Amino acid sequence: MSDRLKVAVIGAGHLGKHHARLLGGLDGAQLVAVADIDAERARTSASPAGARATTDYRELFDTVDAVSIAVPTELHHQVALPFLERGKGVLVEKPMARSVAEADELIAAAAKTGSTLLVGHTERYNPAVAAVWPIVSSPRFIEVHRLGSFPDRSLDIDVVFDLMIHDLDIILAMVRSEVASFEAVGVPVLTSKYDIANARLRFANGCIANVTASRISRERVRKIRFFQPDSYISIDYAEQEVEGWRLVRRADAERPGIEGGRLPVVREEPLKRELLDFIGAVRDNRRPLVTGEDGRRALALAQQIAERMESV
Repeated sequence: MSDRLKVAVIGAGHLGKHHARLLGGLDGAQLVAVADIDAERARTSASPAGARATTDYRELFDTVDAVSIAVPTELHHQVALPFLERGKGVLVEKPMARSVAEADELIAAAAKTGSTLLVGHTERYNPAVAAVWPIVSSPRFIEVHRLGSFPDRSLDIDVVFDLMIHDLDIILAMVRSEVASFEAVGVPVLTSKYDIANARLRFANGCIANVTASRISRERVRKIRFFQPDSYISIDYAEQEVEGWRLVRRADAERPGIEGGRLPVVREEPLKRELLDFIGAVRDNRRPLVTGEDGRRALALAQQIAERMESV
């Protein structure tokens, strides 16, 4: 491996163009190619870094150390698998595949060749999430609102896989307990897929999470709130802001007091942090923050929620 990791981006659409933009300027990485079925789109993302543009990702099998895959979900398995089988590092956008079976094949291929597999649950790299990780210790109730206006992308999948899956990943990582039961409801409003959904999850340790996702709202909201004994923590993903409040008991006071306020957060682009983790994981042969197993777990829960909505 050369001094810089030779990386390609496959898929230069809404997300992929940002992968290419950042990889073109990151230390430790050299963006050598961008692949997209639209030749002009590939050229537009490749040219600032002097990278090669191609319409066929298969030309890159033997010329790169790692790839960042941002094609439609239905193609994730097809594109990622041959790179993993060749021992290349793979970052694949969420959801990692169309099914748990496909996710298992990707995980197995990565294990067999020892390649890095990172799933792009970008909110895990949000500085606001990183700031609360040490203090969210025993959440008992979690409230999530992820609302956005009607998009021009990802309309081939339910809002559960498009938006809610971000928060499912965060919740699973924070609660660290198995889901014991759940209720779910979804409504197709502007498409044949579910455009708004709500799930209420009950974990084996007693924690309950109420998760709402919508892509038909007039306002954009990205918030998650944690309630645990003696404390309350609120994250605004979009603004990268955190508030924390806790109950303080004093021996010389009749009643406990409440202390807290805004917590310090060093703002940074989450996708940049994700790509840096990916580059470091491939180069150092270490586990990334979000593994294939993490991606599979979030996908499995999202599928269960979607199936429950279909049965209502």
